[in-house]
Amino acid sequence: MTRSYGQFATVYDQLMEDMPYADWLGFARAGWSHYGGMPSTVVDLGCGTGSLSIPLARSGCHVYGIDLSSDMLTVARSKWDELPQQLVKPRSGSIQWLQQDMREWELQEPVDAVISFCDCLNYLTEEADIEAAFRATYAGLRTGGTFLFDMHPPSQLIRYAEEQPFTLDERDVAYIWTCDFEEERCEIEHHLTIFSREEDSRFYRFEESHVQRAYDPDWIEAALRRAGFQTVDRYADFEFTPADHESERLFFAAVK
Repeated sequence: MTRSYGQFATVYDQLMEDMPYADWLGFARAGWSHYGGMPSTVVDLGCGTGSLSIPLARSGCHVYGIDLSSDMLTVARSKWDELPQQLVKPRSGSIQWLQQDMREWELQEPVDAVISFCDCLNYLTEEADIEAAFRATYAGLRTGGTFLFDMHPPSQLIRYAEEQPFTLDERDVAYIWTCDFEEERCEIEHHLTIFSREEDSRFYRFEESHVQRAYDPDWIEAALRRAGFQTVDRYADFEFTPADHESERLFFAAVK
């Protein structure tokens, strides 16, 4: 598994400000309503800088934000700690930030729900790693608990490879993004050269590489069932509709 979020953590929120966080939250709430009701305790698996964990906690959930990157968790913790108290109370729940590997995460008590959005699971590049993450999640859920997540399908990684390179040129941050695609494994390596403006107005350059792999959706569904999930449903692109070859994101709902 390759996921380097050291220096990247400092500019992550700038680069991701247009990501559909509200749509992910909307899908989660709709999924919870459909599969048994709003949870009290939620694990945000691969929580990054807390852009989903924080609004869930503000709405009253007790959230465990789990990520492998200490740098991302540092940013997330700062965002939560610096949130004006009038925006936190009186409805807020709580957040506990934990540095753990999604393949073997664990808590002392089972939770009501687990989410893992923004294609976090595509960063697991071996089938055994996916299976391990599913087993850990099954073990961490209470009976009747829900696991909601999204993944890029193979077709989306192919589109990335075909449409590259990508560029961004903003006032305080810019990047050049290229990709190398390995067809046999349906695996893509993203190469990013990032330029970030510092306080002295000079730009600091650094490089990041991120590897993702896409899996056959039928295999993902079978792996969830092997982990023990009895109910497994598949949707596409933030809607509770069937996926097709044009779908950019697959959404899975699994119930213990």
